Amino acid sequence: MVQAAAFAVSNFAVTTASAKSSSEATSRALSLYRQWQRSVPEMMKLHEINLPTSAIRAKIREEFERHRYVEDLQVRDILYAKGQMEYQEVMNVWKQNNHIMNYFAKEEAPPKPTTFLEKFYDGKA
Repeated sequence: MVQAAAFAVSNFAVTTASAKSSSEATSRALSLYRQWQRSVPEMMKLHEINLPTSAIRAKIREEFERHRYVEDLQVRDILYAKGQMEYQEVMNVWKQNNHIMNYFAKEEAPPKPTTFLEKFYDGKA
């Protein structure tokens, strides 16, 4: 019970502020990225994730890389705020294990049926 309170104290919501320049937005994003990467071992313990640390770190990087070339500062501010909220939800255990595992569903999902018979057997035809 004491440990749960310690986690909640360190993961309060961060006030949203607009970045004044592209370099400021970049440094904020890098800071958030490092925060995510540093907390992977703790995240694995909290949510009892049975995946290699490297897979989780790669998924975090993939999520950040998806938005790497966004130039609009307002969009970057929104993405930063969403990243902070996501971090807070994960670290305060407001997200359940299945919510986190949904990020890895694409890699673990069986291949989609392509032929008519495969679709028929799968119930999609």
